Amino acid sequence: MTTTRTAPSPVDGTPASTRWRLLDSLRGFALCGILLVNVPDITRLGSAVPFDADAPASTTQTLLEFAVQTRFVPIFVVLFGLSLQLVVDSARRRGTAPWLPVGLRLLALLGIGCLHALVYPGEVLREYAVVGLLALPVVLWAPRWLTLALGTVGTVAAYALFGGGLASLPGLVLLGAAAASWGLPRALERGGRPVVATLGVAAVASVAAVAWQTTQPGDPRFTTAGGVAGLTLAVTYTAALTLLWSTRARVVVAAAFEPLGRMALSNYVGASVVVVALVAGVPALDWTRMTSPLPAVVTALVVLTVQSVVSRAWLTHFRYGPVEWAWRTVTWRRRAPFRGGVL
Repeated sequence: MTTTRTAPSPVDGTPASTRWRLLDSLRGFALCGILLVNVPDITRLGSAVPFDADAPASTTQTLLEFAVQTRFVPIFVVLFGLSLQLVVDSARRRGTAPWLPVGLRLLALLGIGCLHALVYPGEVLREYAVVGLLALPVVLWAPRWLTLALGTVGTVAAYALFGGGLASLPGLVLLGAAAASWGLPRALERGGRPVVATLGVAAVASVAAVAWQTTQPGDPRFTTAGGVAGLTLAVTYTAALTLLWSTRARVVVAAAFEPLGRMALSNYVGASVVVVALVAGVPALDWTRMTSPLPAVVTALVVLTVQSVVSRAWLTHFRYGPVEWAWRTVTWRRRAPFRGGVL
């Protein structure tokens, strides 16, 4: 297994006996997909172009709708729920009542989200924080089988009734918390037949769901079929990346995504600042009149590439990203150590 002992946790830097590097990489991978969708929103891409229902979708738009949109958020949300349980476990190991550090952590996330909304009004950290606070009693006091059951029912209901979206957050957060309790990080690191079986089932389900999505054209974020296809592909992507992790390709996966995942919050917020600065700094480039998302996709890929390189360099000198460091300091009510690289 490729783990690091006696290091910060894979989700957010909270203490743990084992750091699961695969989870860092999954988080970085999910962040890439999320930013590919966020950058067009931040730039208000094509908002001044009259809507034409008969206009054919570009190749880039089609790829976004069938390979990216709604596919990565479920991964990110489940990892967020997993982090709640890991912080709870960390507090209990410290002999501390977990409700206070976890509550402070979620309130701090709410504050970060409110500040981030000044740059990107469409940000979702505020919703994550509120859902986390609402789910906290279950995470703290419910037996893990009940957390798993509530998460499953909530997720199925959200996708069946609303096609996912914000309605899916409570169920996915609880699924993540339950997954941590049932040992999912270790199971993913081990890989093997369960992951292969999951990939097979998810891939078959994804083919059917994507075929259904073709019957409900348009932005998949606003259709039931698009949401369901997003969930099944999220599982497929996760299982596929997990299998790659058990091969020599692990080196490439870790190099590309692990630094992004370890500084996911800093990179998420930082990308918005960079893109907004780009839009303001180059007024001649009118994003609102562009008809193809290709410039936004290229911009997102460049930003992500630079962030991956910068994150790796940063983490050779510092233990946490700047936003993660502040978040951890608030969580545990004492100044977190800063210097000392982890890569």
